[in-house]
Amino acid sequence: MIVTKRLCIEALTTKDAAFILNLLNQDSFITNIGDRGVRCMADAVDYIKMGPQASYRKHGLGLWKVTLFNSHQAIGLAGLLQRDYLPAPDLGYALLPEFTGRGFAFEANQAVLNWAREQSYSEVLAICNPSNSASHGLLQKLGFVVDGKVVPPGETQPINRYYLALK
Repeated sequence: MIVTKRLCIEALTTKDAAFILNLLNQDSFITNIGDRGVRCMADAVDYIKMGPQASYRKHGLGLWKVTLFNSHQAIGLAGLLQRDYLPAPDLGYALLPEFTGRGFAFEANQAVLNWAREQSYSEVLAICNPSNSASHGLLQKLGFVVDGKVVPPGETQPINRYYLALK
Protein backbone atom coordinates (compact mmCIF):
# COMPACT_ATOMS: atom_id res chain seq x y z
CA MET A 1 0.00 0.00 0.00
CA ILE A 2 1.12 3.51 -0.85
CA VAL A 3 -0.12 6.30 1.41
CA THR A 4 -0.03 10.01 0.64
CA LYS A 5 -1.40 12.98 2.56
CA ARG A 6 -4.92 12.46 1.14
CA LEU A 7 -4.88 9.05 -0.56
CA CYS A 8 -4.33 5.33 -0.17
CA ILE A 9 -3.23 3.36 -3.22
CA GLU A 10 -3.60 -0.40 -3.01
CA ALA A 11 -4.23 -3.57 -4.99
CA LEU A 12 -7.68 -4.19 -6.40
CA THR A 13 -9.67 -7.15 -5.12
CA THR A 14 -12.85 -8.67 -6.45
CA LYS A 15 -14.66 -6.78 -3.66
CA ASP A 16 -14.00 -3.66 -5.78
CA ALA A 17 -16.24 -4.90 -8.62
CA ALA A 18 -19.02 -2.31 -8.09
CA PHE A 19 -16.47 0.52 -8.16
CA ILE A 20 -14.84 -0.88 -11.33
CA LEU A 21 -18.24 -1.29 -13.02
CA ASN A 22 -18.98 2.37 -12.30
CA LEU A 23 -15.57 3.74 -13.33
CA LEU A 24 -15.23 1.78 -16.57
CA ASN A 25 -18.66 2.91 -17.73
CA GLN A 26 -18.09 6.63 -17.23
CA ASP A 27 -18.28 8.58 -20.50
CA SER A 28 -14.86 10.10 -19.76
CA PHE A 29 -13.29 6.64 -19.34
CA ILE A 30 -14.83 5.29 -22.55
CA THR A 31 -13.89 8.41 -24.53
CA ASN A 32 -10.30 8.82 -23.28
CA ILE A 33 -9.25 5.25 -22.49
CA GLY A 34 -11.66 2.91 -24.22
CA ASP A 35 -14.66 0.69 -23.80
CA ARG A 36 -13.61 -2.39 -21.84
CA GLY A 37 -16.98 -4.10 -22.31
CA VAL A 38 -17.64 -4.30 -18.57
CA ARG A 39 -21.43 -4.19 -18.27
CA CYS A 40 -22.31 -6.15 -15.12
CA MET A 41 -20.79 -7.24 -11.80
CA ALA A 42 -19.56 -10.54 -13.27
CA ASP A 43 -17.76 -8.62 -16.03
CA ALA A 44 -16.18 -6.35 -13.41
CA VAL A 45 -14.95 -9.34 -11.37
CA ASP A 46 -13.49 -10.88 -14.55
CA TYR A 47 -11.84 -7.55 -15.44
CA ILE A 48 -10.17 -7.38 -12.03
CA LYS A 49 -9.01 -11.01 -12.17
CA MET A 50 -7.83 -11.00 -15.80
CA GLY A 51 -6.44 -7.47 -15.83
CA PRO A 52 -4.98 -5.92 -12.69
CA GLN A 53 -4.62 -9.11 -10.61
CA ALA A 54 -3.04 -11.02 -13.52
CA SER A 55 -0.63 -8.11 -14.00
CA TYR A 56 0.31 -8.12 -10.30
CA ARG A 57 1.21 -11.81 -10.57
CA LYS A 58 3.04 -11.60 -13.90
CA HIS A 59 4.82 -8.24 -13.61
CA GLY A 60 4.63 -7.21 -9.96
CA LEU A 61 2.78 -4.06 -10.97
CA GLY A 62 -0.55 -2.99 -12.41
CA LEU A 63 -3.43 -0.62 -11.86
CA TRP A 64 -4.16 0.00 -8.20
CA LYS A 65 -7.27 1.39 -6.51
CA VAL A 66 -7.01 4.98 -5.31
CA THR A 67 -9.08 5.78 -2.23
CA LEU A 68 -9.52 8.83 -0.07
CA PHE A 69 -7.39 8.43 3.06
CA ASN A 70 -10.04 9.51 5.56
CA SER A 71 -13.15 7.84 4.17
CA HIS A 72 -11.59 4.99 2.15
CA GLN A 73 -13.95 5.87 -0.72
CA ALA A 74 -12.63 4.58 -4.05
CA ILE A 75 -12.13 7.47 -6.46
CA GLY A 76 -10.00 6.02 -9.25
CA LEU A 77 -7.12 3.92 -10.48
CA ALA A 78 -3.41 4.63 -10.82
CA GLY A 79 -0.43 2.41 -11.48
CA LEU A 80 2.02 1.04 -13.98
CA LEU A 81 1.21 -1.28 -16.86
CA GLN A 82 3.61 -3.46 -18.82
CA ARG A 83 2.20 -3.48 -22.35
CA ASP A 84 3.62 -5.85 -24.95
CA TYR A 85 3.99 -3.05 -27.49
CA LEU A 86 5.92 -0.65 -25.24
CA PRO A 87 9.56 -1.09 -24.16
CA ALA A 88 9.02 0.13 -20.57
CA PRO A 89 6.15 0.28 -18.09
CA ASP A 90 3.64 3.03 -18.68
CA LEU A 91 1.66 5.12 -16.26
CA GLY A 92 -2.08 4.48 -16.27
CA TYR A 93 -4.76 6.30 -14.36
CA ALA A 94 -8.44 7.25 -14.31
CA LEU A 95 -10.59 9.07 -11.79
CA LEU A 96 -14.33 9.24 -11.34
CA PRO A 97 -15.40 12.59 -12.85
CA GLU A 98 -16.52 14.06 -9.54
CA PHE A 99 -12.96 13.78 -8.22
CA THR A 100 -11.13 15.46 -11.11
CA GLY A 101 -9.73 18.96 -10.85
CA ARG A 102 -8.71 18.65 -7.19
CA GLY A 103 -5.11 17.46 -7.56
CA PHE A 104 -5.89 13.82 -6.75
CA ALA A 105 -4.55 12.54 -10.09
CA PHE A 106 -1.28 14.42 -9.63
CA GLU A 107 -0.90 13.20 -6.05
CA ALA A 108 -1.66 9.57 -6.90
CA ASN A 109 0.57 9.48 -9.96
CA GLN A 110 3.45 11.22 -8.19
CA ALA A 111 3.21 8.51 -5.52
CA VAL A 112 3.23 5.79 -8.20
CA LEU A 113 6.31 7.35 -9.80
CA ASN A 114 8.05 7.55 -6.41
CA TRP A 115 7.25 3.84 -5.92
CA ALA A 116 8.74 3.11 -9.36
CA ARG A 117 11.95 4.94 -8.38
CA GLU A 118 12.14 2.92 -5.16
CA GLN A 119 11.75 -0.26 -7.22
CA SER A 120 14.72 0.88 -9.39
CA TYR A 121 12.82 1.53 -12.61
CA SER A 122 14.92 3.84 -14.74
CA GLU A 123 12.15 5.11 -17.01
CA VAL A 124 8.40 5.20 -17.34
CA LEU A 125 6.30 5.86 -20.42
CA ALA A 126 2.73 7.08 -20.78
CA ILE A 127 0.29 7.07 -23.68
CA CYS A 128 -2.51 9.55 -24.24
CA ASN A 129 -4.99 10.53 -26.94
CA PRO A 130 -3.92 13.88 -28.43
CA SER A 131 -7.42 15.23 -27.72
CA ASN A 132 -7.15 14.52 -23.98
CA SER A 133 -5.80 17.92 -22.92
CA ALA A 134 -6.31 17.26 -19.19
CA SER A 135 -4.09 14.17 -19.25
CA HIS A 136 -1.55 15.91 -21.47
CA GLY A 137 -1.30 18.72 -18.91
CA LEU A 138 -1.03 16.26 -16.01
CA LEU A 139 1.74 14.30 -17.72
CA GLN A 140 3.68 17.49 -18.40
CA LYS A 141 3.23 18.59 -14.77
CA LEU A 142 4.62 15.18 -13.70
CA GLY A 143 7.70 15.81 -15.88
CA PHE A 144 6.88 13.67 -18.92
CA VAL A 145 7.79 14.83 -22.42
CA VAL A 146 6.21 13.72 -25.69
CA ASP A 147 8.69 11.45 -27.43
CA GLY A 148 6.68 10.22 -30.39
CA LYS A 149 3.52 8.45 -31.43
CA VAL A 150 2.34 4.85 -31.09
CA VAL A 151 -0.56 2.92 -32.59
CA PRO A 152 -1.84 0.48 -29.96
CA PRO A 153 -2.78 -3.01 -31.21
CA GLY A 154 -6.30 -3.06 -32.60
CA GLU A 155 -6.32 0.70 -33.15
CA THR A 156 -5.85 2.68 -36.35
CA GLN A 157 -5.03 6.14 -35.03
CA PRO A 158 -1.71 7.05 -33.43
CA ILE A 159 -1.66 8.43 -29.91
CA ASN A 160 1.03 10.40 -28.10
CA ARG A 161 3.77 8.53 -26.29
CA TYR A 162 5.44 10.24 -23.34
CA TYR A 163 8.75 9.54 -21.60
CA LEU A 164 10.05 10.23 -18.09
CA ALA A 165 13.54 9.33 -16.84
CA LEU A 166 13.41 8.34 -13.17
CA LYS A 167 17.11 8.52 -12.37
